[in-house]
Amino acid sequence: MYSDVTDLERFYASRLGQMARRLIRRRIRAIWPDATGLALAGLGYASPYLGPFRQSAERVLLLSPAQQGVAHWPRDGRNLAAQIHDDGLPLQDVSVDRVLIVHGLEGSENARTMLQEVWRILGGDGRLMVVVPNRLGLWTRLERTPFGHGHPYSLLQLSRLLQANGFVPEQTAHALYPPPYAWRLMLRSALAVEELCSRRFRHLGGVIILEAGKRLYATRPARTVWSRHRTLVPATAHGPPVSVTGRRLAIPNTPD
Repeated sequence: MYSDVTDLERFYASRLGQMARRLIRRRIRAIWPDATGLALAGLGYASPYLGPFRQSAERVLLLSPAQQGVAHWPRDGRNLAAQIHDDGLPLQDVSVDRVLIVHGLEGSENARTMLQEVWRILGGDGRLMVVVPNRLGLWTRLERTPFGHGHPYSLLQLSRLLQANGFVPEQTAHALYPPPYAWRLMLRSALAVEELCSRRFRHLGGVIILEAGKRLYATRPARTVWSRHRTLVPATAHGPPVSVTGRRLAIPNTPD
């Protein structure tokens, strides 16, 4: 079950959520330091981590599952968020270069179908990055944060799931080592704790971050997937709506 978008917004507006965003974002940026000229899609609740890519990527789009809800994003510009069904992404085949899944895979009841859809929309040299709660980490044991909801993964489980759906794991990282408490001292020393624990207790981070490439020689059944709703619902009335013609999504260009 997905976390509700209202709960996610509330968490990331808190001091604890801001710390989590900083620590996870720096790991994401270490793996994807440059997105110049690329088309990038965030799936799930990826908005806290998409902001830096808007400056360089050719296009950035946020796809929010209907069960999770959708909010206008970004707040300071035209809407680039759309509501979708995760078992039928309304994007054309090989139409994006990067897909970032955050607060998505662990909540989906159709994780395999979601990954198959991601495989379909990624270009031949495309990359997928997945951020999921770590089964071994402390954050999955407390329900006060969104990382304590849904299905957590071990690194082996996540790698096998991706391999079974046409991906080749390439880079892995862990993040979110400080305990999930909004103690003032802990928040101030979060980066130091992150660096120390990532060296000594590498597999105990709160989240696993895994980048995978598309396995082009994978044997896949021939099928045509249509979304139950062919027209995406814009997040709010602000900005132009995101439109769909057939299965092709017109992605608005990201402003410089």
